[in-house]
Amino acid sequence: MMRLMNKILAAVSGALLLLCVPAFASAQDELTGTVDQGNIQPLPIAVAIGGNDASGGDLGNKISKVINSDLEGSGYFAPINPAAFIQTNMDVAVQPEFASWKTINAQYLANGRAFVDADGRLQVDFRLWDVFSQKQMLGQSMTATPENWRRIAHKIADAIYEKLTGQEGYFDTRIVFVAESGYKTARVKHLAIMDQDGANPSYLPVAGNNTKVMTPRFSADSQEIAYMALTADSARIYIYNLETGRQEAVGQIKGMAFAPRFSPDGSKLAFSVSQGGATHIYVMDLRTRAMTKLTSGAAINTSPSFSADGGTIAFTSDRGGSPQIYLMNASGGNVRRITFGGGSYSTPVFSPKGDMIAFTKQSGGRFSIGVMDAGGGNAKLLTSSYLEEGPTWAPNGRYIMFFRETQSGVPSLWTVEVSGRVERAVTYAGGASDPAWSPRLK
Repeated sequence: MMRLMNKILAAVSGALLLLCVPAFASAQDELTGTVDQGNIQPLPIAVAIGGNDASGGDLGNKISKVINSDLEGSGYFAPINPAAFIQTNMDVAVQPEFASWKTINAQYLANGRAFVDADGRLQVDFRLWDVFSQKQMLGQSMTATPENWRRIAHKIADAIYEKLTGQEGYFDTRIVFVAESGYKTARVKHLAIMDQDGANPSYLPVAGNNTKVMTPRFSADSQEIAYMALTADSARIYIYNLETGRQEAVGQIKGMAFAPRFSPDGSKLAFSVSQGGATHIYVMDLRTRAMTKLTSGAAINTSPSFSADGGTIAFTSDRGGSPQIYLMNASGGNVRRITFGGGSYSTPVFSPKGDMIAFTKQSGGRFSIGVMDAGGGNAKLLTSSYLEEGPTWAPNGRYIMFFRETQSGVPSLWTVEVSGRVERAVTYAGGASDPAWSPRLK
């Protein structure tokens, strides 16, 4: 049993196309001239949201800080320190003094006002200006409950990012992950969730006692999480509904089930089952609970990931002697190997658009996060360290989150842009592994 558990743990823990940054049109022309094989000169932007909360707190300043952090973390923007601002106490309904913003080299200005209205609702009005052309590019008003001020900030950052890059924003999203604490030999693992920037972390209760949680994964609507619950003698898959708090085991599966992942439409769940010395990939119809076995033989087959259209599954298999990445039809069959670069490959994950696959590579005593096109060509390694794995895609397909562990044994979450140019640690106080990025929130 211990040998089998070790195999499963190895498979689970093991369990993007060389992308050129696009030339943005019209409002994105300012970025076009700075793009050179992934090298970008970030755009100087000033964010000046004013206003206080009901108790007199500096709510506008807090919102501005979150927007600045989001934009700076993307690698495309260079927010200007508010201490340099010449024009202050701006009226959102009045055109800015553009000369003051040109003086501090602001190319863009996002100004606005945050306030709590008579009904107790938070309202934020903001404008995005092109300082040099002196034209308004965006004008929006957003409302929420006061406690959701951070979501308003993320939404404003999304709107700015989308307008100036032509790409979908990704800031108003969440991360489900495994929060880790304790000694490496006796690690405690909790199911946890937080905002994509590390704010508002919380634990989610899981089924059973003394359970180690691994590989949590979001459904397409972000309302359900599939995860593996590992105990001393079993590995089972549960689905947790975030709206109701209800969670249930996925069927009566013989063997040890792990590495779950939803289909793009949320109707199916792919996972691995280890039984009798072999590990195979199954797909379950979540409406009927009918299971279909997709692989055969004596190999370990794990880490299934659906393509964006649901027609293909990428997975890891050691059928060729070492862990490599394979593709097959979502119904099984037409299996073909797509990694041949030396070393071992694992944890394949299709991008949201289906044009790339992120993966983990182990070679020469080091681990790397890489990307390749959906057919296996144009592989490129983005990061490399002592130990890193578990890539997950931002919903816009331009950033990857993964976890990295140092020799001290404490894992942490990181993000990297698909060009490899922007790499950033995610702020979270404890140990964290196995991240999964949600779609945009609604």
